[in-house]
Amino acid sequence: MRRREDIKPGFDAFKEWVETQHKNILTKGAIGRALHYAVNQLPLIEPFFEDGRIHLDNNAIENKIRPLALGRKNFLFAGSHEGAKRIAMMYSFFASCKEVDVNPYAWMTDTLNRIGNHPINKLSDLLPSNFQKL
Repeated sequence: MRRREDIKPGFDAFKEWVETQHKNILTKGAIGRALHYAVNQLPLIEPFFEDGRIHLDNNAIENKIRPLALGRKNFLFAGSHEGAKRIAMMYSFFASCKEVDVNPYAWMTDTLNRIGNHPINKLSDLLPSNFQKL
């Protein structure tokens, strides 16, 4: 695997350097804290070299939640804290609809028509991921 061939030697050298520096620099300052953090976090990167499915970034998730993060700015103008909660809830529902390729209007219409007679212990049946496309 190219990761092991191209990246692992440099990673191992850096990890060894960090461990050596961490043992020699016992300061509680910024450098000491950074080295301590690196010593704890670098071992968590090891699976990256063994499994090609693992990515070192979280760009895919960042891109999926970006509309929600941008919507948060709009919550400032919701009129009240309760209004902002409702907007956030609707954003979450519609993002879930998009994720499972469900028409939000069809899902919302169906859910509002069914929720009054639906058992409280089975509300998860009404989530977009469980919506039956007609």
